[in-house]
Amino acid sequence: MGRRKKEPAEAHRGRIAQAAAALFARRGVDSVTVEEIAREAGYSKATLYVYFQGKEEIVGALTLESMRRLRDCLSSALAEGTGARGRYDAVCGALQHYQGEAPFLFGLALREINIDWESPDTLPVEREIFAVGEEINDLMGRFLCEGMEAGTFRPDLEILPTVFAFWATLAGLMQVAASKEKYIEKAMGLTREAFLAGGFETLYRAIAREEGAR
Repeated sequence: MGRRKKEPAEAHRGRIAQAAAALFARRGVDSVTVEEIAREAGYSKATLYVYFQGKEEIVGALTLESMRRLRDCLSSALAEGTGARGRYDAVCGALQHYQGEAPFLFGLALREINIDWESPDTLPVEREIFAVGEEINDLMGRFLCEGMEAGTFRPDLEILPTVFAFWATLAGLMQVAASKEKYIEKAMGLTREAFLAGGFETLYRAIAREEGAR
């Protein structure tokens, strides 16, 4: 334990958060206790409370990690893609990769974000989560605006509602594809990848300007 005491606080917080993420992914957030997280991380319960106020703050730290990762993958996809359609496809691919690589973290990005700043129970990390969420909305909003200005996307799109619908649809498609893969294959005769490709195409058509429209 002597070596651990010399480590910076962030190293301890990271170790505890990783242990919590492993337990949450296996059993769900609600069923895991602080005692179990401490034991999984190799700490006493009292020591865990030195680094986190409780389970909610641990969940918050993981949610912040999830949101930052989402922001970064979207930013990279939008920078790498060419044209509105190419950037759209890059975003879909990046989200699909993220969900496949880290499904638990991806799911945390769908959690409700607390915006009740007047509540005494509000955690500092919740403000950070909100700020990153606004960065994501801005990224996707600019993508839509640029597509509208280029004449690729419908000119009547309402930016923030469309961003939310866009995210909800893509995330929902990927979660259904993961949880209902066997049904999709048996009932539809589609692979998971083919199902997702069809869903992505349907969503793109919902925001794209009709051919010949001016």
